[in-house]
Amino acid sequence: MNDSDVRRFDFEIRKADVSDAQVIAVCLAAAFAEYRKLYRVGAFADTVLNSGGVERRLREMFLFVAVSSARIVGTIGCVARGTDGHLRGLAVLPEWQGTGVATGLLEAAEAELRARRCCCITLETTEPLKRAVRFYEKHGYSASGRVSDFFGMRLFEYSKVLL
Repeated sequence: MNDSDVRRFDFEIRKADVSDAQVIAVCLAAAFAEYRKLYRVGAFADTVLNSGGVERRLREMFLFVAVSSARIVGTIGCVARGTDGHLRGLAVLPEWQGTGVATGLLEAAEAELRARRCCCITLETTEPLKRAVRFYEKHGYSASGRVSDFFGMRLFEYSKVLL
């Protein structure tokens, strides 16, 4: 199933707080587990944060969580830098992928960045995350052509103009 075949699942999106840090770390680990062998060690550690890393990220940006029956099933981060927004760390538990959670999280982050008067949003992703690339392209993001080094892996930038 993919997000275009969404069945109705009950979840809500809310801003995360420091009390969510450990569960967000568990969510990141579960969502990226299948990619661990495809990542360099440093890249994986920077992607799959421990609770201390999540707490640092909470001080630097807004984090949102998707919650179902009091359980965090997904997360995303966003930050406004002037009129530019940036997304980081979209992750959904494997059993919740394809249910609309990722779309809900993306929409919440985009709404936050719009409210902060951002005109453009960027994000970066790695080669192994082909499903994520398709998801972002479906939601209006396109490759900017910028490629950078991410702990010895290629990191591809995608962007979207907010209307």
